[in-house]
Amino acid sequence: MTKFTSFIVLAEMRTGSNFLEANLNDLKGVHCFGELFNPAFIGYPKTQDILGITLQAREDDPLAMLDRIKAQDGLCGFRYFHDHDPRVLDRCLNDPHCAKIILTRNPLDSFVSWKLAQATGQWKLTNATHAKSTQIAFDTAAFEAHMRKLQDFQIKVLNTLQRAGQTAFYMGYDDLRDVEIINGLAAYLGVAARLSNLNRKLKKQNPEPLEARVANYAEMQAGLQAMDRFDLDRTPHFEPRRGPAIPTYVAAAKSGLIHMPLRSGPEDAIAQWLAGIDGVSVSELKTGFTQKTLRQWQQYHVKHRAFTVLRHPVARAHAAFCDRILLDGPGSFGQIRASLRKVHRLPIPAHAPDLSKTNDYDVAAHRAAFLAFLRFLRNNLSAQTSIRVDPSWAGQSTLLQGFAQFMMPDAILREERLQDDLPDLVGQIGIKTDMTVLDTEHPHESWLAAIYDAQVEEAARAAYTRDYAVFGFENWG
Repeated sequence: MTKFTSFIVLAEMRTGSNFLEANLNDLKGVHCFGELFNPAFIGYPKTQDILGITLQAREDDPLAMLDRIKAQDGLCGFRYFHDHDPRVLDRCLNDPHCAKIILTRNPLDSFVSWKLAQATGQWKLTNATHAKSTQIAFDTAAFEAHMRKLQDFQIKVLNTLQRAGQTAFYMGYDDLRDVEIINGLAAYLGVAARLSNLNRKLKKQNPEPLEARVANYAEMQAGLQAMDRFDLDRTPHFEPRRGPAIPTYVAAAKSGLIHMPLRSGPEDAIAQWLAGIDGVSVSELKTGFTQKTLRQWQQYHVKHRAFTVLRHPVARAHAAFCDRILLDGPGSFGQIRASLRKVHRLPIPAHAPDLSKTNDYDVAAHRAAFLAFLRFLRNNLSAQTSIRVDPSWAGQSTLLQGFAQFMMPDAILREERLQDDLPDLVGQIGIKTDMTVLDTEHPHESWLAAIYDAQVEEAARAAYTRDYAVFGFENWG
């Protein structure tokens, strides 16, 4: 048997990983250090350092943290979720001396449990009398997005282990209550210790059936029936791979036009234009496709055209910065924002500013914050940070490669030429229209115009070198 020098628990929130950690720590000679590579904290929310390494030091050199873990007496490891520091994942997965423990749970149960924890603020329960209960409104679109992230991560783990000729110890949520399975894990890890009883400190939260936990249970059932058929109880829960960003595609209500949006581009303006082509409202556009329904759409619209729209990297990065980081509207990333402030020292205001008031947030502050964000993007897109590369700011060439795994757009258009190019595109399928695209500028592009200069352009080019080369972007100004 391979002698393991460390271990990684590959799990997700609300899969029982805290309970598993508690039982691992009850095994003599074994220690689990929590979410060691969570971008927002090190190990646990209020921990300042682990084994003498601070959050900032871990951020600067995550592999040193791995080496420190291996150097400890006994067998040490940590819990790792799909949105933790990606820089350590490949090293762990390809290291035969790092034991892999894969813990999964019915994704519907874990999603509902996650939303309940968010609603109540109760993430652990040690005394049942302190249990908080509520109901959540199930959001099918949010669940589908959650599933896509989990599936992508699980497929990466599975395929990496297959290529490396390794295997893992697989556990389901229900296995955690079986002391013999925990002892089987101990045997897999190669430690002599065994448990006579399971750790009883942590109590199961939300034991009620789904009907009692979900306010719109009937709506949830209908939403799940509309999704692709797959086995939610499958073990080891490596669900089938799904198409690259297919649910984000937006098709016209009647005509054979489909937009493959690049996030932080002119999505709203394109949606309004697509609706106008058929004289319908934006809400009547077709989205939420699966591979199956997209193929059906293609077959029904024999003469169809797919297109995507490029936005200049400076304008796109600025849109992502405003929508996802600076402001706190729908779709903003509060946790990433906090990490950018705390770990990466970005000069972002503690609270989202009101961009309509210059006395609340001025041009100089915006320039400093956006420049810092561009410099962060350079590191982020080079896999040198613990924060995920979100589609909102990922390279447009990279996103197009993802599209190509299922289908290529017929046309790659540019934002500044839409008024000329879209009529030509729709003319190819026999549609004559005088519909023009509404103003595609981001609502806060005036702030970009106020701060743009050679330094901003240089920082954007450093972050998006490949996009500039592939698409021949000139200076934004």
